[in-house]
Amino acid sequence: MKSQRGVGKAVSIVSTIFKFNPIMASLLPLLFVFAIQPWQVRSEQYNNIFILAGQSNMAGRGGVSETTATWDGVVPPESQPKASILRLNAKLEWVEAEEPLHADIDVTKTNGVGPGMAFANTILEKRPGFGVVGLVPCAIGGTNISEWERGKVHYTRMMKRVKASLQGGGGLQALLWYQGESDTLLLSDAQSYRTRLGKFFLDLRADLNSPLLPIVQVALASGEGPYIETVREAQLDMDLLNLRTVDAKGLPLGPDGLHLTTQAQVHLGQVMADAFLQFVPTSLPKNNVLPIHNGAPPTRPHNGASQIYMIPISITFLTIVSLTLL
Repeated sequence: MKSQRGVGKAVSIVSTIFKFNPIMASLLPLLFVFAIQPWQVRSEQYNNIFILAGQSNMAGRGGVSETTATWDGVVPPESQPKASILRLNAKLEWVEAEEPLHADIDVTKTNGVGPGMAFANTILEKRPGFGVVGLVPCAIGGTNISEWERGKVHYTRMMKRVKASLQGGGGLQALLWYQGESDTLLLSDAQSYRTRLGKFFLDLRADLNSPLLPIVQVALASGEGPYIETVREAQLDMDLLNLRTVDAKGLPLGPDGLHLTTQAQVHLGQVMADAFLQFVPTSLPKNNVLPIHNGAPPTRPHNGASQIYMIPISITFLTIVSLTLL
């Protein structure tokens, strides 16, 4: 009612002004429409960007049948989509995220539920007002740590996707990393895993100009070969600033004995979210946590509830114009 009275008063004032000037009076309908157009006020809200990288258990095989290579399509409540959870697709476009997150990334495999959506939902549940979560899927099933070395295809592709995710602004919050099953096949790979993994983390931080980028990695629950404990030891002993390691050992595995079940993936995502939140003081603004920006101005997505009517300013403008022409 208050806004209606304001509009009525505006009409009365403007009509009084224009009755002295027929030319300006003829423009009254057009100028009045301009006067009441809503001006959008954009919110200072960053995209909180997370890299999801590694191999099949990060890409997600929850609900995938090993015999038929099909996904059962079951998405648990903890992994349901939300408007505030986005995904960078294969075309480098932000879209609303939904399972399977890696459907157009790990294209030679059948993807199912992974930890990413449960991670994002847990963050938003435990940190109301955190802002938009932007997930950047990069995981490729069956990959050895040597294939993630700087200059190799998967590393280069990951860096391209991460840099594209930052083009519109936004804060890179963390790397979520789950890989190593392929490195349990050969003793030489298992023994060199710690050195290769440490170099990968340092190269990634250096190339993103983010020396303290938080990393949440997963210690293996399974492996393709006999050297699981050697790789796990390397992961659990990794001593790096701003690194958290969560242990997947003991989580339920599917019939293949290699991939986590859907519920195990949900639990893992929640645990990874809790590990990330250890980096985040609760006193910090929730929508701008540990920002690591690429120098571009932040995105300011439109907030539909934030509109103001510029009637007083428009009336002043019209008054000045009409008095000038009298």
